[in-house]
Amino acid sequence: MRARQLVCGIWSLCFMFCLFCIFLHQTTAKRKLKFVSVVFRHGDHTPEEIFPTDKHKETGRQQGYGQLTKLGIQQQYELGQYMRRRYSYFLSVVYKQCEIYVQSTDCDYTLTSAQASLAGLYPPTQDQIWNPGILWQPIPVHTVPLSHDRPFLKFLATHTGYPLKKLNTERIWKLSDTLQHEDINNYTVPVWATHGVRTKLTKLSELLLHAEFGFHKQIQKSRLQGGILLKNILKHISDARRPSHQQKMVMYSAHAATIAALQMALNVFNGKLPPYSACHFFELYQEKNGQYTIEMYYRNNTQRDPHPLTLPGCKFRCPLERFTQLVAPVLVHYWTRECRI
Repeated sequence: MRARQLVCGIWSLCFMFCLFCIFLHQTTAKRKLKFVSVVFRHGDHTPEEIFPTDKHKETGRQQGYGQLTKLGIQQQYELGQYMRRRYSYFLSVVYKQCEIYVQSTDCDYTLTSAQASLAGLYPPTQDQIWNPGILWQPIPVHTVPLSHDRPFLKFLATHTGYPLKKLNTERIWKLSDTLQHEDINNYTVPVWATHGVRTKLTKLSELLLHAEFGFHKQIQKSRLQGGILLKNILKHISDARRPSHQQKMVMYSAHAATIAALQMALNVFNGKLPPYSACHFFELYQEKNGQYTIEMYYRNNTQRDPHPLTLPGCKFRCPLERFTQLVAPVLVHYWTRECRI
């Protein structure tokens, strides 16, 4: 009898111990970050072109047109450092080719912006230090080839030297960039380019972003613009669910219009011109129950934490299946065919 009681007691203890282990696992199990995709705007750069009446033409000649400035390098380096802090527990300390893929538009200042960000994200350590006096290492950056207000436009044409008919959307964006560059780099801006004029030019640029990517037929536009990048991002996110998948991050170095188009496709665009080094984050998590969710953040101010972004129709921590379902209308499957319509 005593032996039987002893056996029952042991089994009871084992059972209680197993229950304790299960409870401990459930309470200590954590959701896991599985994949990150980031899309950022380049840093400050010299003008791509100088408007005819600009007195600072030597800037372009001396430094080269469309080149990342020292300020731009610093902006992007700090963005890389921020990503290192944010994902220190996720990304390896040493650079591993299998973990990250970087893509840039085929433009000098986006390519160098990517390189400056990577310098902040992956300073060489241990055996990756090839020269103790140069704490930098080359990391591959992939690219593909580049393939309303009439009185105010007349005002701009008069003072910039551009013919009115040549003040198209792209030129207005470039003009806004040029004046912004001259202002923050302490050049003497033209007398006509007052704070009020520059503010109005920024508002016009934002309005043109809306017109380009939103307002009329927003879904149809998004299918041929931001939806293309979004589809690519979702493919990487979907692939990251495979157990054998090693890649942890895909990084895109692009332009203000790229972020605006992407956020317009997601219907989370705030209507403001994305500042230099603005960054949109996608984070894929695996929850305790095995479900996959997506969180989005927008970093447009270096003095504040990124803003959480919620996809309309879903909660902030959006299930991947629901996320994909909601954005399906802006994902194009036959881009060439639809573009010809």
